[in-house]
Amino acid sequence: MEEKVVTILNEMSEYLSIPQMKKLQEVMVNTFAENQADTKKIENKEFLQMFLDAKKIEGCSERTIQYYRVTVEHMLSCIETEVRKITTEEIRAYLADYQRLNCCSNVTIDNIRRNISSFFSWLEEEDYVLKSPMRRIHKIKTKTVVKNVITDEGIEKLRDNCEEIRDLAIIDLLYSTGIRVGELVNLNIDDIDLEGRECVVYGKGDKERKVYFDAKAKVHLKEYIERRTDQNEALFVTLDAPHDRLKISGVEIRLRKLGRRLDLERIHPHKFRRTMATRAIDKGMPIEQVQKILGHSQIDTTMQYAMVNQSNVKTSHQKYMG
Repeated sequence: MEEKVVTILNEMSEYLSIPQMKKLQEVMVNTFAENQADTKKIENKEFLQMFLDAKKIEGCSERTIQYYRVTVEHMLSCIETEVRKITTEEIRAYLADYQRLNCCSNVTIDNIRRNISSFFSWLEEEDYVLKSPMRRIHKIKTKTVVKNVITDEGIEKLRDNCEEIRDLAIIDLLYSTGIRVGELVNLNIDDIDLEGRECVVYGKGDKERKVYFDAKAKVHLKEYIERRTDQNEALFVTLDAPHDRLKISGVEIRLRKLGRRLDLERIHPHKFRRTMATRAIDKGMPIEQVQKILGHSQIDTTMQYAMVNQSNVKTSHQKYMG
């Protein structure tokens, strides 16, 4: 019966407005329901769980799925309307109230908008809603902020002040490969080819790619692995027994503390990734190769790194125009 309703609605979509279409859908479902199963009401929390299950099957990380869960759950707690009847105006009002009450930036509110949009797009694809109410809520304009990278001096300071060989190996591997912190903590010892100075990582969506590290990283990785006395297969483990696999938060806290002790501006794992990409571009590496190393599916994402440091633009201008 549901397929017949969708067919009729598709046929009528060019003749009726969205409110009229929704009313027609409601009337048809109520009138032509063939059995009790057809009229069963699906709760909002059930829709959310089905959406999260779909995202898990698509290969989204637990961290991403949790972000979806928290964002959509909060929206549904504020908008008590049934999911299939939520309007564009209700979501606009929700986003405006959220930004006003939490005093958050346009970047934050646009991330929330994007997550909610993914939820309703899935509902539309699965024919639970006729048309996503997010279609008329466009990307929120944000300022393009030029993000800083770690200077050569800063990198040397971090290296010189590491008290543990593990931390030194982490810094060198992040800096020379540009891998994500999630990819770093998922590495196993067997994934590392010290002689070839390369390793295989699994990025977003479990996409496999090969990355390469420099001689310093090789030396410090070799020394760290040789000093290990535990039997854990993980490349990086906690310093204290039982030496469990190091978590993302463990890496973030460790680097942040080290950076603050040295009075360096906001040291975190992703900053090493941005620094590596900027350094590669400044030295003339083709943007397509940088994209491959970073594991970006869209070159536009990689281009954001090309705009980080303008010193190469200035140098080129002086060379060709000076």
